[in-house]
Amino acid sequence: MKFLNKSLLEVRNDIVSKKIKAVDVVQESLSRINTLDKELNSFVALNDKALEQAEAVDKKIQAGENQGPLAGIPIAVKDMFCTKDLRTTACSNILKNFVPPYSATVVKRLEAAGAIIVGKTNCDEFAMGSSNENSAFGVVKNPWDRARVAGGSSGGSASAVAARLAFGSMGTDTGGSIRQPASLCGIYGIKPTYGRVSRYGIIAYASSLDQAGPFAGSTKEASEILKVIAGYDEKDSTSSAEAVPDWTQNISTDMSKMTIGIPKEYFGDDLNPEIKKIAMNAIEILKSKGAKTKEISLPHTKFAIPVYYLVATSEASSNLARYDGVRYGVRIPSSDINDMYAKTRGQGFGTEVKKRIMLGTFALSSGYYDAYYKKASQVRHIILKDFAKVFSEVDAIVCPVTTSTAFKIGEKIKDTISMYYNDIFTTSVNLAGLPGMSVPGGLASNGLPVGVQIIAPHFKEQTIFNISQTLEDNIEKKVPHGI
Repeated sequence: MKFLNKSLLEVRNDIVSKKIKAVDVVQESLSRINTLDKELNSFVALNDKALEQAEAVDKKIQAGENQGPLAGIPIAVKDMFCTKDLRTTACSNILKNFVPPYSATVVKRLEAAGAIIVGKTNCDEFAMGSSNENSAFGVVKNPWDRARVAGGSSGGSASAVAARLAFGSMGTDTGGSIRQPASLCGIYGIKPTYGRVSRYGIIAYASSLDQAGPFAGSTKEASEILKVIAGYDEKDSTSSAEAVPDWTQNISTDMSKMTIGIPKEYFGDDLNPEIKKIAMNAIEILKSKGAKTKEISLPHTKFAIPVYYLVATSEASSNLARYDGVRYGVRIPSSDINDMYAKTRGQGFGTEVKKRIMLGTFALSSGYYDAYYKKASQVRHIILKDFAKVFSEVDAIVCPVTTSTAFKIGEKIKDTISMYYNDIFTTSVNLAGLPGMSVPGGLASNGLPVGVQIIAPHFKEQTIFNISQTLEDNIEKKVPHGI
């Protein structure tokens, strides 16, 4: 590798200063995709205009025009983001060959910053999954071990960055779908505060939980990409007008005024000893740099998974009702409209999506709404209050991301409960709308990466980046073997 083994910021500066050309950087990205991704399966569509767009960036730089903070940088985008004139399917057969007439706000902001979208990445169908085994395009492989999952639902985005097929990528996180694959692939992935990033043009799974965020190879790369995509959008009524700081420039590794919360519910006796050891090692590093620690309690953690699967499936049932074979997407012809609906949805949706639609439809149905969805919404508020109480005492929480390292492909696909509970440490963050990040914490004895999760109060992404940089500076960096 000539370019992709360097940092995003270093390459961006070299492009802007005319030391190298954007077209050469993008060509290397595309060449690596064509060579390595046949095995990894992290991409589902490539942008055939990428080189042309890179050449345009080079011409503007030669003309002395400012090309933005991501000038010429290859970025991959999860197949949940609409991209004008580039196929977007949510990795579902029901949207097979759908080409949007517009781009998501996130995509527009990346392009306005000079980034080159090299392609769309594989994911669990409609972002419903924790292993990227539910995609209509097949399973994504983990660059650390091709027999193992890359995590989900944003597995393709995580695998692409871990294998250095692109400098960064975009994912969505509804219950852990950025942080979990980041952990399993040994890279950085942040889910920002709900509302920090516009959801306009992102195919909806669960609207009150979905949030977009970046994957990257370092803290500063992640903060730089997030700075580009964050901010108010009049097209998304849930987006926040909160000011977007220059996180990268403001990063500080002074931990002397930091108090770190250690949630006892996340470090129980049933936690994998190696996962616990790596998380505690990160906490010890922060203590050695001056941070104070305090044991805290998030007592309603045990309800996070059932509450999440009631809220998320209910919203999915509503959001996915639009895929009926009439307006857009695949239609299975029939002389009877009800039969057409049944065949289109039956053949268009995969097993996991149909399961979640049925669960959500049941939870919202007459006679059950109060007992399920309404009750789940009430407990969700209690979970939020748990965090509010804790954050009156500490600045951030440091804990595990997942219950295990990357598991083998097929190992958990039929064990739904085990699969769902792999997200026990991440779903609460979505339910509370908080920012959370996975940072590489080290390797387990099986040679696979383990992430450490940092959680902060609403709109305190700076705190997360400060802690992340401190850990990055003090934990030896590891990369997948042979990449």
